[in-house]
Amino acid sequence: MTISMYQASVPVFIRMLTNLKGILGKAAAHAQAKKIDESVLLNARLYPDMFPLTRQVQIACDFARATPARLAGKEPLALEETEKTIAELVTRVDRSIEFVQTLKPSDIDGSEGREIVRPIRGEPKKFTGINYLEQFGLPNFFFHLTTGYAILRHSGVELGKADFIGALD
Repeated sequence: MTISMYQASVPVFIRMLTNLKGILGKAAAHAQAKKIDESVLLNARLYPDMFPLTRQVQIACDFARATPARLAGKEPLALEETEKTIAELVTRVDRSIEFVQTLKPSDIDGSEGREIVRPIRGEPKKFTGINYLEQFGLPNFFFHLTTGYAILRHSGVELGKADFIGALD
Protein backbone atom coordinates (compact mmCIF):
# COMPACT_ATOMS: atom_id res chain seq x y z
CA MET A 1 0.00 0.00 0.00
CA THR A 2 1.29 3.45 -0.85
CA ILE A 3 0.71 6.60 1.14
CA SER A 4 -0.94 9.49 -0.66
CA MET A 5 0.05 13.14 -0.51
CA TYR A 6 -3.17 13.84 1.38
CA GLN A 7 -2.45 11.13 3.97
CA ALA A 8 1.12 12.41 4.42
CA SER A 9 -0.07 15.95 5.06
CA VAL A 10 -3.59 16.78 6.22
CA PRO A 11 -4.02 14.15 8.97
CA VAL A 12 -0.50 14.89 10.26
CA PHE A 13 -1.18 18.63 10.52
CA ILE A 14 -4.59 18.13 12.13
CA ARG A 15 -3.28 15.64 14.69
CA MET A 16 -0.32 17.76 15.69
CA LEU A 17 -2.33 20.99 15.83
CA THR A 18 -4.82 19.18 18.07
CA ASN A 19 -1.91 18.14 20.30
CA LEU A 20 -0.71 21.75 20.30
CA LYS A 21 -4.11 22.82 21.63
CA GLY A 22 -3.63 20.41 24.54
CA ILE A 23 -0.14 21.73 25.17
CA LEU A 24 -1.40 25.31 25.20
CA GLY A 25 -4.19 24.27 27.56
CA LYS A 26 -1.61 22.90 29.97
CA ALA A 27 0.36 26.14 29.66
CA ALA A 28 -2.72 28.19 30.57
CA ALA A 29 -3.46 25.92 33.54
CA HIS A 30 0.18 26.14 34.66
CA ALA A 31 0.13 29.95 34.50
CA GLN A 32 -3.08 30.09 36.50
CA ALA A 33 -1.96 27.54 39.12
CA LYS A 34 1.43 29.19 39.62
CA LYS A 35 0.00 32.73 39.41
CA ILE A 36 2.26 33.54 36.47
CA ASP A 37 1.21 36.26 34.06
CA GLU A 38 0.59 34.50 30.71
CA SER A 39 2.73 37.10 28.98
CA VAL A 40 5.77 35.56 30.67
CA LEU A 41 5.13 32.28 28.84
CA LEU A 42 4.04 33.95 25.61
CA ASN A 43 7.25 35.98 25.45
CA ALA A 44 9.56 33.18 26.61
CA ARG A 45 12.23 32.00 24.22
CA LEU A 46 14.99 29.42 24.33
CA TYR A 47 17.70 31.88 23.34
CA PRO A 48 17.70 35.65 22.77
CA ASP A 49 17.98 35.37 18.98
CA MET A 50 15.06 32.92 18.70
CA PHE A 51 11.38 33.75 18.35
CA PRO A 52 9.21 33.68 21.50
CA LEU A 53 6.43 31.16 22.08
CA THR A 54 3.72 33.28 20.46
CA ARG A 55 5.64 33.53 17.19
CA GLN A 56 6.56 29.83 17.25
CA VAL A 57 2.86 28.90 17.48
CA GLN A 58 1.90 31.40 14.78
CA ILE A 59 4.51 30.04 12.37
CA ALA A 60 3.60 26.40 13.10
CA CYS A 61 -0.04 27.23 12.32
CA ASP A 62 0.99 29.10 9.17
CA PHE A 63 2.90 26.08 7.85
CA ALA A 64 0.02 23.76 8.77
CA ARG A 65 -2.36 25.85 6.65
CA ALA A 66 -0.01 26.79 3.84
CA THR A 67 1.61 23.47 3.07
CA PRO A 68 -1.49 21.44 2.18
CA ALA A 69 -3.15 24.49 0.58
CA ARG A 70 -0.24 24.98 -1.78
CA LEU A 71 -0.18 21.26 -2.54
CA ALA A 72 -3.85 21.68 -3.51
CA GLY A 73 -3.00 24.68 -5.71
CA LYS A 74 -4.95 27.01 -3.41
CA GLU A 75 -4.10 30.07 -1.40
CA PRO A 76 -3.81 29.38 2.32
CA LEU A 77 -6.04 31.17 4.78
CA ALA A 78 -4.19 34.28 5.95
CA LEU A 79 -4.46 35.15 9.64
CA GLU A 80 -3.25 38.34 11.27
CA GLU A 81 -0.59 37.93 13.94
CA THR A 82 -2.33 39.70 16.81
CA GLU A 83 -2.51 37.05 19.54
CA LYS A 84 -1.83 38.39 23.03
CA THR A 85 -3.16 35.51 25.17
CA ILE A 86 -2.96 31.74 25.22
CA ALA A 87 -6.70 31.62 24.49
CA GLU A 88 -6.11 33.68 21.35
CA LEU A 89 -3.36 31.27 20.28
CA VAL A 90 -5.79 28.38 20.80
CA THR A 91 -8.28 30.21 18.56
CA ARG A 92 -5.56 30.50 15.91
CA VAL A 93 -4.92 26.77 16.18
CA ASP A 94 -8.67 26.08 15.88
CA ARG A 95 -8.98 28.29 12.80
CA SER A 96 -5.98 26.52 11.27
CA ILE A 97 -7.52 23.09 11.91
CA GLU A 98 -10.85 24.23 10.45
CA PHE A 99 -9.12 25.45 7.30
CA VAL A 100 -7.03 22.31 6.83
CA GLN A 101 -10.18 20.20 7.26
CA THR A 102 -11.69 21.90 4.19
CA LEU A 103 -9.04 20.31 1.98
CA LYS A 104 -10.07 17.01 0.40
CA PRO A 105 -7.96 14.10 -0.83
CA SER A 106 -8.95 14.95 -4.39
CA ASP A 107 -7.46 18.45 -3.90
CA ILE A 108 -4.04 17.15 -2.85
CA ASP A 109 -3.51 13.64 -4.19
CA GLY A 110 -1.44 13.67 -7.35
CA SER A 111 0.39 16.85 -6.36
CA GLU A 112 3.79 15.12 -6.06
CA GLY A 113 5.02 16.77 -9.25
CA ARG A 114 3.19 20.11 -8.92
CA GLU A 115 5.59 23.03 -9.15
CA ILE A 116 5.52 25.19 -6.02
CA VAL A 117 7.64 28.33 -5.91
CA ARG A 118 8.37 29.92 -2.53
CA PRO A 119 10.76 32.69 -1.61
CA ILE A 120 13.67 31.47 0.49
CA ARG A 121 15.88 34.23 1.87
CA GLY A 122 14.43 36.57 -0.75
CA GLU A 123 15.09 34.28 -3.71
CA PRO A 124 12.47 32.16 -5.48
CA LYS A 125 12.95 28.45 -4.83
CA LYS A 126 11.20 25.88 -7.00
CA PHE A 127 9.96 22.69 -5.41
CA THR A 128 8.03 19.70 -6.64
CA GLY A 129 5.03 18.96 -4.45
CA ILE A 130 6.70 16.00 -2.75
CA ASN A 131 9.89 17.96 -2.07
CA TYR A 132 7.90 20.93 -0.79
CA LEU A 133 6.07 18.64 1.66
CA GLU A 134 9.06 16.55 2.78
CA GLN A 135 11.89 19.08 2.66
CA PHE A 136 10.19 22.37 3.50
CA GLY A 137 6.63 22.22 4.85
CA LEU A 138 6.82 19.38 7.36
CA PRO A 139 10.34 20.19 8.66
CA ASN A 140 9.42 23.85 9.26
CA PHE A 141 6.12 22.92 10.89
CA PHE A 142 7.76 20.43 13.24
CA PHE A 143 10.65 22.79 14.02
CA HIS A 144 8.34 25.54 15.25
CA LEU A 145 5.98 23.12 16.99
CA THR A 146 8.89 21.46 18.80
CA THR A 147 10.45 24.78 19.72
CA GLY A 148 7.14 25.96 21.21
CA TYR A 149 6.91 22.73 23.20
CA ALA A 150 10.51 23.15 24.38
CA ILE A 151 9.91 26.74 25.47
CA LEU A 152 6.97 25.68 27.62
CA ARG A 153 8.78 22.66 29.05
CA HIS A 154 11.80 24.83 29.84
CA SER A 155 9.42 27.30 31.52
CA GLY A 156 8.22 24.61 33.91
CA VAL A 157 5.00 23.50 32.25
CA GLU A 158 4.55 19.81 33.05
CA LEU A 159 4.61 18.30 29.59
CA GLY A 160 5.78 14.95 28.37
CA LYS A 161 6.34 13.11 25.13
CA ALA A 162 2.71 11.94 25.16
CA ASP A 163 1.54 15.56 25.06
CA PHE A 164 3.57 16.15 21.92
CA ILE A 165 2.80 12.86 20.15
CA GLY A 166 -0.77 12.47 21.37
CA ALA A 167 -2.71 9.32 22.07
CA LEU A 168 -1.72 6.41 19.87
CA ASP A 169 -4.51 4.78 17.89
